Amino acid sequence: MKAAIIYHSVTGNTQRMGEVIAQGMASVDGTEVRTFPINAVDFDYVKDCQCVIFGSPIYAAHITGDMTVFLQQSGKKLSLAGKLCGAYTTAQYIHGGGTQGIQDMLTHCLVYGAMVYSGGSADGSPVIHLGPVGIDRSMDISTFDETFRIYGQRMANQARLLFH
Repeated sequence: MKAAIIYHSVTGNTQRMGEVIAQGMASVDGTEVRTFPINAVDFDYVKDCQCVIFGSPIYAAHITGDMTVFLQQSGKKLSLAGKLCGAYTTAQYIHGGGTQGIQDMLTHCLVYGAMVYSGGSADGSPVIHLGPVGIDRSMDISTFDETFRIYGQRMANQARLLFH
């Protein structure tokens, strides 16, 4: 099963958390995963993927303008129809808009025909309703590693269930 994580990162936190998700996905047997910043996406690789996860930092309670433009201009090129998609964010504050940003990215995925998944409360703790949010202002972002790693495992396991 092939997976891709596509992110926009300004300070490096969103890239780092995407790499943690990739570690979780890679721990599931038979999963090949690659990460891409939005300015260096291998569209041919992503077209062959069964699972695609998007990540963005949050500014003024929204995903970055660069991520919005990428999703609007490149969403069709990713061939998301029928793929399993998910999203994550990094933010400065707990109530800074992280879940709103995830919803924004998932909405783009749905418009392009993707299926979305997070695991919700079905897999127990940690409960990840929409997707993971890492906070780096008042906390060390690495304290969220385990949640992001588990999210990656859950996404890879769900993709394997659907596509194998």
